[in-house]
Amino acid sequence: MNRAVVEGSALAVLALGILTLWFKARHSARPESDGGYTTREEIQFEIGRLRSQVYRWLTTTNHRDIGLLYIAFGTVAGLWGGVDAMMLRTELLTPPADIWTPETYNALFTTHGLTMLIFFVLPVFFGIGNYVLPLLIGADDMAFPRVNAIGFWLLPPALLLVRMGLLVQVGGQFLSLFLPEDTIAFFLAVREVSVGWTLYAPLSVQQPNPQIDMLLLGLHLSGIATTVGAINFISTIVYERADDVTWANLDIFSWNMLVTSGLALFAFPLLGSALVMLLLDRNLGTAFFATEGGGPILWQHLFWFWGHPEVYILFLPASGLMSTLLPKFVGRKLFGYKFVVYSTLGLGVLSFGVWAHHMFVSGVDPRLKASFMAISIAIAVPSAIKVFNWITTMWDGEIALTAPFILCAGGISTFIVGGVTGVFLAVVPIDVLYHGTYYVVGHFHLIVVGIIPFLMIAASYYWYPLITGRWYDTRLAKFQAILLVFGAFVTFMTLLVIGGVGLPRRQAIYPPEYQLAQQIATVGAYVVGLSALMWLYNMLVSYWQGDVVQTTDPWELKATNQFTREWQWFEERMVEKYDLEPAQPTTTRRSYAPEMEPLGLLGGVGTVAENVYRNASMAAAGGFVGTVLMTGGIGTAIVIDVLDPVSFGEIAELVGLPADPALGAALFLVGGTVTWPLLFLAFQEYLPGRLLFETGLVFATLISTGFAIAFYTGQRGLALVGYLGFVLVAHWAYGLGLTVTFQYLRSRRRKSREMGG
Repeated sequence: MNRAVVEGSALAVLALGILTLWFKARHSARPESDGGYTTREEIQFEIGRLRSQVYRWLTTTNHRDIGLLYIAFGTVAGLWGGVDAMMLRTELLTPPADIWTPETYNALFTTHGLTMLIFFVLPVFFGIGNYVLPLLIGADDMAFPRVNAIGFWLLPPALLLVRMGLLVQVGGQFLSLFLPEDTIAFFLAVREVSVGWTLYAPLSVQQPNPQIDMLLLGLHLSGIATTVGAINFISTIVYERADDVTWANLDIFSWNMLVTSGLALFAFPLLGSALVMLLLDRNLGTAFFATEGGGPILWQHLFWFWGHPEVYILFLPASGLMSTLLPKFVGRKLFGYKFVVYSTLGLGVLSFGVWAHHMFVSGVDPRLKASFMAISIAIAVPSAIKVFNWITTMWDGEIALTAPFILCAGGISTFIVGGVTGVFLAVVPIDVLYHGTYYVVGHFHLIVVGIIPFLMIAASYYWYPLITGRWYDTRLAKFQAILLVFGAFVTFMTLLVIGGVGLPRRQAIYPPEYQLAQQIATVGAYVVGLSALMWLYNMLVSYWQGDVVQTTDPWELKATNQFTREWQWFEERMVEKYDLEPAQPTTTRRSYAPEMEPLGLLGGVGTVAENVYRNASMAAAGGFVGTVLMTGGIGTAIVIDVLDPVSFGEIAELVGLPADPALGAALFLVGGTVTWPLLFLAFQEYLPGRLLFETGLVFATLISTGFAIAFYTGQRGLALVGYLGFVLVAHWAYGLGLTVTFQYLRSRRRKSREMGG
């Protein structure tokens, strides 16, 4: 099957469908005429209006217009790369290469990777940043508006150069119908690049396809555009902030865009230098990546020194959007703002020290591998900080089950799985086993098709009323969000599984026993593609037919004191343009700190030493009472022979003491008096339950499961039932004793403060 004709036809049908949908929605939204024929003057008016609009969009320097252009361009590139992905998955429906040839398959994943990473993700995030970032920091525009426009207009020719092979192939297929082959030899010689998206030397040097040269020039041009945009973002955030926007209250999305731009500023010039060296090797006979020169391994070092920071250039804007959007739909401000900022800065710094973990299967010195493995594992820490802060932000919040929230929750889930599997791959022996398998594909795509597009779409829903003044179809959006999360999990969890059992990646032909799994993954990919088209349909049709926004606070953010600057700008525009009254919430509530006195024992501000002493002493008192009550249940279980006291000896053995049950029991009592009460103090705020004793019962139930497992000695039947029953009752007694004592001591302290005051 001819790949160029099929993909060209698919893109043409997609473009025609979008245009038809656009014009149909636009026409149905306009009032009908009162009869008669269209006059010449009306036609001339429409043509003139169209000409002025084209001129405006081609010459605009307004940050909002540039942002929309970035988003539109990134969407087109994403659809193009998505067609590549659908064609890849279609080939993998059957074990043999009976739809595309292996070379065509290689070309598809080469262009798919480059298109999605460079021309889809980053332009969309730059577009979102261009539109909302000046509004968030109180700036009138980007620091360099004309440079901003130049940065965007370098991207379309860059994409055309990178994907020129397909266009030339389609042109050659058409011309071959009318002209002899010898007159159109160039069109038949140029074809899509099939050396892999990493462009590894020496293959990328030796392959004669002239499209590789055009691709390298296009990538170089895109790097210039990205660098220009990064400089503009940094300058805007540093110098264009309003007077009351300081580093201490700068919104988290702007922080992430600042770090992202810093990464791009250091990474993309290096990629540009490597691309120039590769061009020189191909065309002028230099030896930068030849065996007798710098060596093929040099390309890998240069490429991945850009490539791994590029992963965080793609991820950080998504994490910034997560930290911005999630609090709005759970009614709480972001938990741990400072730690999220520090983790972002940490990711930015560490991202430049892990590139060689992509090269563990190459001939790198084992000592260097060990150092890169350590840093690769360490980089999981700032990522985990973000995840824990997001989860804690949701804790006990008033969740609004909207499409943006569904996508945020789904993004956290995919990022956890993708991140944990990445930690495994950071370990040298595991990476050696799985580097060439679908495990890597599943890990990587759970992030780049998980949290990144999820948050793009969530942001489009969140800011759609602000950008268009209309509402999208919310029911369709929820269904689309669920479909996208479901499709991503089905596809890439399947790839993780088949990669875990050793199926090699980057091969069009695979063993028949993997056919069912590949078909499941392909169906999931089709679901992802369908959900993307549903999103596009919702965005286009709602622009003309969506309900008009009738309030200045569409998401009711004033009720939780999260009416941020961009919505304040929106309110001012709605009041000025449509004479609307500023929305006033019926009720307001604090969006982060609990309104009641914290359940912790502190109750006052003192020195660190005073706080530690207070908490430790009260924990010891509560733990002692709880442990005394608990011993009754534990003792009864021992007496009726459903708990073997010998098992206590394992506790002493764990800390290096003789396996004596008496020593173990003593250690158990110490733990119940000190360790567990302090853990309860640390985590009580995050446990369900409105009253202190309720949280104590929950805490006791949780720790009882660990006790039941640790002290299980093979009980069966009624003995097992009695063992579990006494364990649970004993721990409930502990939880009640602990919390009642806490409550009593805290009330006494409060009374003493009142009497003293």
